[in-house]
Amino acid sequence: MSSEDSRRIFIKQAAVTGLGISLGSANAFASTAALDQAAVNEQDPYELFGKHPDMLLLNDKPWNMEATAHLLDDSITPSEKMFIRNNGKIPTKIDINKWTLQVLGESAKSKKTYSLHDLRSKFKTFTYQLTIECGGNGRSEFDPPAKGNQWTVGAISCAEWTGVRLKDVLKDVGINEDAVYIGYYGEDVHLSGDHSKHPISRGIPLAKAMEDETIIAFAMNGQDIPEAHGYPLRLIVGGYPGSASGKWLSRLVIRDKIHDGAKMAAPSYSVPIRSVAPGEEVPTEEMKIIEEMPVKSLITYPKTGAVITLGQQLPIRGHAWSGHDEVIQVEYSIDFGASWKVARLESPVNKFAWQHFNAIIDFTEEGYYEVWAAATDKKGNRQPMLVPGWNPKGYLNNACHRIAVRVVAA
Repeated sequence: MSSEDSRRIFIKQAAVTGLGISLGSANAFASTAALDQAAVNEQDPYELFGKHPDMLLLNDKPWNMEATAHLLDDSITPSEKMFIRNNGKIPTKIDINKWTLQVLGESAKSKKTYSLHDLRSKFKTFTYQLTIECGGNGRSEFDPPAKGNQWTVGAISCAEWTGVRLKDVLKDVGINEDAVYIGYYGEDVHLSGDHSKHPISRGIPLAKAMEDETIIAFAMNGQDIPEAHGYPLRLIVGGYPGSASGKWLSRLVIRDKIHDGAKMAAPSYSVPIRSVAPGEEVPTEEMKIIEEMPVKSLITYPKTGAVITLGQQLPIRGHAWSGHDEVIQVEYSIDFGASWKVARLESPVNKFAWQHFNAIIDFTEEGYYEVWAAATDKKGNRQPMLVPGWNPKGYLNNACHRIAVRVVAA
C-alpha cells in the first residue's frame, strides 16, 4: 500500500469516526458512528459483557470486540473498555468452589492440583499493571489484506492484575532440568462444541514463565475477573501477544519441548523468519513464534477529527509500551513526519505496564493536520512511520498512530 493510499483510507476513517467535542469551537467536522449490533444471536454483546457503546464488534463466533483509541484514555483500562479476543465459546456453569488448577507435565517433578483457596493462601499475592495486546492489533492496515479479525488500533489494554507468580507455583511443583516451556489449557469450548478439541492452548518459554510479572491472576482492577476476560483464573504474560495470557485457566503443563497445543504451530501467532513480498506464500517451516511484542504508542486524546480555532493550543496525551523493554522517548509530528518534537513521558509503574505521555501543540496556520506519535524503547527500537513488513497473518503492525485535526479561523 502506498503512503498516499494509506492517507486516503485514514482520512476517510477520520471522517467517519471523528470527534464529538470541539475543544472550544462550536462543532467538529466528524461524529462517532457506533456499530449497530444490538442483537447478535439474540443477545446484545454490549449488555452481555458490560461494554461501552463505542466499542466495535468484529465477530460474534467467537466474540471479538475492540476499543476505539479515545476509549483507552484511562491510565488503567476498565473492563467496559477492554478488548475481547476469544477463540472458542466462553465456558458456562462455572463453580468457583470446585474450580482447580492442575500442574503437571513430562518435566514436572510432581503433579499437583490447587483450588482457588490454595492459590490465595499458599502463595504470596502480587499486583501489577500489565499491558495485553492482541498479536493482530492493526491487522486492518496490511495490504494485501491478511486473514483474521480486522483489528484497527483498539486490541490493547493495561489493567491492574492481582494473583500469584507463576514461578512460585512452578517451584512448588518442582521443575526438571530438561524443562523448556510452559503450556496452558483453559475451559473455553471449541466452536464446534466438541469437548475433545481445544480452541487454543498456547505457551511460553520457561525463562518468560519465571519472570516476576508473569502471574496466575484471580482479580482484575481489584475485583473478580469478568467472565469474558477469563473468570475465575487467567494466566497473564506481559510483553507477549495476548494469546499467551490463557483465559479460564485450569491446567498448566511443564514441557521438555516447545508446547504443541492448539494454535502453537505456524502460521498461528507466527511471522516469517525473513522479509517477504506482500502476498507471498510462506512455508510454515520458515516461520517463527511471536514472543516479544514491538514498541508502540497510541494517542488517546483528543479523538480523531478534533476542530480547534487558530491560536488555541491542542493538548494531546496517550500511552506507549514495548515488549522488549521500557520506552524511553515518545515524539510527535504535525507535518507528516518531516520534523519531530519530544513529548513528556512518565516512567512505567512496573515492568510491562504502558507509560503515559502528553504534549501541548501550537498551530501557526489554518488547515488540515495529522498528529503522529512514535515511541522508542530502551533497546533503540522505534516505531516505523508506515505499516512494517507484510506477513501472512497480519501480525505486529506497530506503525505510528495518527489522528486528524482541523484548525479553523477564530
